[in-house]
Amino acid sequence: MFINLSNHPSNRWNSTQKKIASSFGSIKDIPFPKIDPKASSADILTLAKTYFEDIIDIKNSANTPITVHIMGEMNFVYALVSLLQAIDIQCVASTTERKVLEEKDGKKTVQFNFIQFRDYPKMI
Repeated sequence: MFINLSNHPSNRWNSTQKKIASSFGSIKDIPFPKIDPKASSADILTLAKTYFEDIIDIKNSANTPITVHIMGEMNFVYALVSLLQAIDIQCVASTTERKVLEEKDGKKTVQFNFIQFRDYPKMI
């Protein structure tokens, strides 16, 4: 199973990204939490532990290996990836190619083209 924990629901992904994610199994979207910029590190860790428990519940009920695609606020991502990796759950980030189109009036349009899912390095 491929759990997408990001602000980008899989139904908006291009066909290449969906195909690669599907190679891990079915795709399940979990909306990324809104992180209060005033939250303390302890608040972030508490939130990460809550999401960790939710992911474990999904894993146990699906009874299948899972990979978690996690992209968002960096402190939360770090905390949750650390918790998941401690029990050998694969975590990945999506990589994109950024293209900026500048128009004559100075307006900029940014396009992100999906390239791959990359493992978060396991440090320990």
